[in-house]
Amino acid sequence: MSPLHQLFDPGSSTFTYVLVDPVERMAVIIDPVAEQLQRDLALLRDEGLTLRYVLETHNHADHITSAGSLTRSTSALAAAPIGCGIVAADRQLVDGDRLQFGAEALTAMHTPGHTAGSMSYLWRDCVFTGDCLLIDGCGRTDFQSGDAGALYDSITQRLFGLPDETRVYPAHDYRGRSMSTIGHEKAHNERIAGRSRDEFIALMGSLNLPRPRMMDVAVPANRQLGLDVQAS
Repeated sequence: MSPLHQLFDPGSSTFTYVLVDPVERMAVIIDPVAEQLQRDLALLRDEGLTLRYVLETHNHADHITSAGSLTRSTSALAAAPIGCGIVAADRQLVDGDRLQFGAEALTAMHTPGHTAGSMSYLWRDCVFTGDCLLIDGCGRTDFQSGDAGALYDSITQRLFGLPDETRVYPAHDYRGRSMSTIGHEKAHNERIAGRSRDEFIALMGSLNLPRPRMMDVAVPANRQLGLDVQAS
């Protein structure tokens, strides 16, 4: 049994990750997407897995989570960063929290900047970076309490402090790539490699990106784990 399943939703260009303790068959899922609920439930069923936690890296603005549906369908608990306003989560995570699933554990790492509460998750020799650090890029910082300076610090001081061989698994990729390493991103990331903090802040302020199409629906929905929410 593979200890890591990387699943892709083409509609939102979003990765969902299922981490597995292959002995006790306990699992954690990171950043599930509502449209892929049945796919994820089928994986759990086919692999004979007991879902322990459903994790969010942040409150997503571009898709609705299936966290609430997964917890209702399984015995899992929902866990989310305390600074993201995901009020329905069973556990509000702070920096350094450890989540045990079977004999495995992952650690929450506060990496703000894309949003104030954004978390990355460390597991084995992997880091799941949400929208903080992408492959040759990074998340935007122009909404939801984003802060370009904080993002620069999270990437350069926290994530780039991990061993170079640490595998990087982001929440999104738009070019068909699935994994990078800390060493690659330190040397080659198009947004941050070789830039000073001030240069990075200026770059992020000049992007003029369009507003996410689903933001007004997704953000309030995700505060309630994607359940029973009307668009505001």
